Amino acid sequence: MKKSVKQVNFTRIISMLTGILLLAAISCSKEENFTEELSSTEVISSTELQFSDEAEMISEEVTTIAEDVYATDEISIISKADYKSDYLPDCVTITTVVTDTTREKTIDFGEGCELPNGNILSGIINLSYAKNMEAASKSVALNLENFTFNGVAVEGSADILRVRSNENGNPQGTTNASFEATWPNGDTASFVGTRNREWIEGFGSGFWGDNVFLITGKRTYVGREGNVFVKEVISPLRRELSCRFIVSGIIEITRNDNTASLDFGDGSCDPNGILTQPDGTEKEVFLRRFLK
Repeated sequence: MKKSVKQVNFTRIISMLTGILLLAAISCSKEENFTEELSSTEVISSTELQFSDEAEMISEEVTTIAEDVYATDEISIISKADYKSDYLPDCVTITTVVTDTTREKTIDFGEGCELPNGNILSGIINLSYAKNMEAASKSVALNLENFTFNGVAVEGSADILRVRSNENGNPQGTTNASFEATWPNGDTASFVGTRNREWIEGFGSGFWGDNVFLITGKRTYVGREGNVFVKEVISPLRRELSCRFIVSGIIEITRNDNTASLDFGDGSCDPNGILTQPDGTEKEVFLRRFLK
């Protein structure tokens, strides 16, 4: 009987040691993978790039709406005409409060409102700017209230320096923005920095589909795993509102002193780009931009 007990205990000990060694191996494997990921010369993964591009789209769309509402105000007041843009659908409620010095705009998307490009927004964008619409330049304050973009909860604010006519004779907005986004699955990302948006086509036409912007600037993006990426435009990005994607232009993406580049293409409206890593390796990437 005693011999039998000893054999059972020995078996248990072997089983326990095997389990401990297995757990240790898994732990080491995870640590090695984690270290490898952080020390890799690969600047950004294709998946993180998709999240990053969606974050950019949120910021871009919010800024587009703000500039469209402001431009409608500006054109209507200066030209004294009943001008109206068709970019925002009837499900959006815009309220204007005029004080002695300011114009306050509340852009309310309610519980969910679909824009012409298919994006669904809810909540409120608040704008505030000086009452005098004759000024050549104007500072526009923007903040979000209970705002979502295709189900992504977004918090933050921005200051837009709006110039009626830049050196090329076009309207331009320089936006200093800070936003934080939370996806429905709990993933988070934040982005802060400056973007210049020159309105090169379609200003004042009243038709959203012919609006074209050239975008430059530099931003810092903090991804889902806490990695920090600096994204700088080195060849102006062309944004055509008739297309969900950036159609051309190049950005540099830097992380841990390594720099990659993303080329958005030759002007075609498609979700593809070419990502070039620091070692020169090129890869075609898919930028989903909330593709359903």
